[in-house]
Amino acid sequence: MKMMVHTCCGPCSVYPVPRLLAAGHEVIAYFHRANIHPWAECKKREETLLDWARTLNLTVVVQAGYDIEDFFQKAAFREQDRCMACYHERLCATAATARRAKAEAFTTTLLYSMHQKHDLIARMGRAAGEKYGVAFHYEDFRQGWQQGIDESKRLGMYRQQYCGCLYSEKERRKSEICPPQRR
Repeated sequence: MKMMVHTCCGPCSVYPVPRLLAAGHEVIAYFHRANIHPWAECKKREETLLDWARTLNLTVVVQAGYDIEDFFQKAAFREQDRCMACYHERLCATAATARRAKAEAFTTTLLYSMHQKHDLIARMGRAAGEKYGVAFHYEDFRQGWQQGIDESKRLGMYRQQYCGCLYSEKERRKSEICPPQRR
């Protein structure tokens, strides 16, 4: 089956993409970048993914432009629910891109991460699939979490320390920004 795979970065692709290829799927990767900040971080992730994809002869479609304003407008005043807006944006963009590429299905490497809201992603993926007329391929890739980490380290890939948006970067650095008060 021809399948479009939303890939948030190289390290998160190291387990799911080869698994899908081994299952006989024709895989095309899709890199959606408007949610990744700052631009330098986005470029590091994109370059890491593209370098790795070349080793597999994997086609990667990269989102045109860098519409951070759209991301911020969708996240503003919804910071606690920003992941839902972000998942929706990325899954719909992937489904639309899959439809244009005449793919029979799409999925996401978000289903690989132990840190993402897995049930919400699956539900939103199915809804995006219905909206765009492309089947959502659900697969729980989390069983390969450690294998993917080990492989990405072995390959010397750039490994980011936060999901992608500035909000997740701030959360990661919370103890540095707001150290616990000493009494």
